[in-house]
Amino acid sequence: MTHDPEETIRQCVEVLERIINDDSVPRNIRRSADEVKGILLNRSESPAVRAASGISILDDITNDPNIPMHTRTLIWNIASQLETIPVE
Repeated sequence: MTHDPEETIRQCVEVLERIINDDSVPRNIRRSADEVKGILLNRSESPAVRAASGISILDDITNDPNIPMHTRTLIWNIASQLETIPVE
């Protein structure tokens, strides 16, 4: 079964939107999630480059001591999904 990188990115963006719209998540974390969303939607880069850039920011977010546990889990899941995107 082949995975479409764009479909993986679309699913990750959906979860990021849930985080961005969650008022229980601190503003700086929502802002970083919005930044990752922008990177993932930038089709001028390859899916692999977008995924790698997004993972880098997501790793920084999970180290924030103020992040709610449910949000940290969502971010780990997004990063795991992005790691499945192959480097061409």
